[in-house]
Amino acid sequence: MNRLHVDPENYEFSDKDIPVIWFAFGPQRIGSTALTQHAKTITPAAASLEALARQRILILDGAMGTQIQTLGLTEEDYRGAGGCACAHHSDHPQKGNNDLLILTQPQAVEEIHFRYAMAGADIVETNTFSATSIAQADYGLEKAVFDLNAQGARIARRAMDRATAIDGRPRFVAGAIGPTNRTASLSPDVNNPGYRAVTFDDLAVAYGQQVTGLIAGGADLILIETIFDTLNAKAAIFACLQAFAATRVTLPLMISGTITDASGRTLSGQTPTAFWHSVAHARPFTVGLNCALGASAMRPHLAELAGVAPTRICAYPNAGLPNAFGQYDETPDQTAAQVADFAREGLVNIVGGCCGTTPDHIRALAEAVAPFRPREVPQ
Repeated sequence: MNRLHVDPENYEFSDKDIPVIWFAFGPQRIGSTALTQHAKTITPAAASLEALARQRILILDGAMGTQIQTLGLTEEDYRGAGGCACAHHSDHPQKGNNDLLILTQPQAVEEIHFRYAMAGADIVETNTFSATSIAQADYGLEKAVFDLNAQGARIARRAMDRATAIDGRPRFVAGAIGPTNRTASLSPDVNNPGYRAVTFDDLAVAYGQQVTGLIAGGADLILIETIFDTLNAKAAIFACLQAFAATRVTLPLMISGTITDASGRTLSGQTPTAFWHSVAHARPFTVGLNCALGASAMRPHLAELAGVAPTRICAYPNAGLPNAFGQYDETPDQTAAQVADFAREGLVNIVGGCCGTTPDHIRALAEAVAPFRPREVPQ
C-alpha cells in the first residue's frame, strides 16, 4: 500500500474525530474520540506477519551495536568520510552515535541488516534505538530525527527486499524505539528525589517525532524495547497511538521490557506481571524481555510473563553476561541451546538476540527452535 510521506516541518493532520498532531513542534490537542479507537487501516504486512506467527516461531535479528563495533569506525567515518555527507551539521563529536550511520554510512548499516536476514531473521530492527530528539541532543542533532527514522526504515527495507529476492521468504522491518537516556519515574539527583529530568509530555513529543518518521519510511511494525522505566514506555505507546490516528495506518506493536538484575524487576521497580498490566492497554502484538540478562537468567522472568500475558511472547537475551573487558563470550551454540529450552517449554513466539549476538547466533537460534511449535496464545 502507499505509505504516508510526511514533511516534518509542516506535518499537520486535522479531523474532528482524530487528534490533531504537530509532532515537529510539540503542541497536541486530543479530540473527542478515544485514542484506542485509532486508525482502521491494517497493512498487508501486518496480516502476513500474523499468519506466519501462527505457523512457527519467528526470528528477530541480533545486536546492531556489536556489528558496528567490528567496523572500527573513526570520528571522520561517523561524519561521512567514505560514505555520505550529513546534511545536518553539529559541532559535537559524533563517534559512538550509531544512529547517525544511517545517514553517513548507509551501505554499512544495510549490509548488517542483510546479513541478519540471510542468517534467518524474519524481522529486523531499524538502527534507530537512540533516534529521538532527547537522545540526539547529546550530539546536537535533534533536527535530524525525522531523517534518521525515515531513512533507517528505508535502509532496512532495502536489505529485506534483497534477501527476499534471493530466497523468496517474506521479511519485516521493525521500527526500533529505545528508552532514551532519561527516566520519567526516577530522579537522577540523589539529593532531590522529586526532580525529573524529563516529563511524560516531553517523551510523548519526542517519540511522536520518531514514530512519524518510521511510518513515513515504511516500517512494518513498531518495537518499543529495552524498557527500564514503564512510564517512558507508556509515553511511547501514547505517541504511537496518536501517530496511527494521524496517519490512519495501524502498525503492530512489540513491547519489550528489561529486568535489570536478580531482583526480577525493572529499574523502576516492576515485576514482569506488573509490567504486563501496565502496558496491556496497548494490545501489543508481542510482549517480552530483552537485554541485561543472558538466556538462562532471563528464563524465570520470561515464564512469569508468559503466565499472565494473553498475547505472543518475544525473548531476545544477551549472549550471556559481559566479561571484565565488556565482551560477550557465549558462543552461538550455547545461546541457541538455552533459547531452544524456551521453545521446548512452550514459552515463546518470537526469539532473537540482544547485546553480544551476531548473525552466527541468529543462524544457530533459528535452527535450534525450528522443531518447536510457537506458544499457544491464551484466549
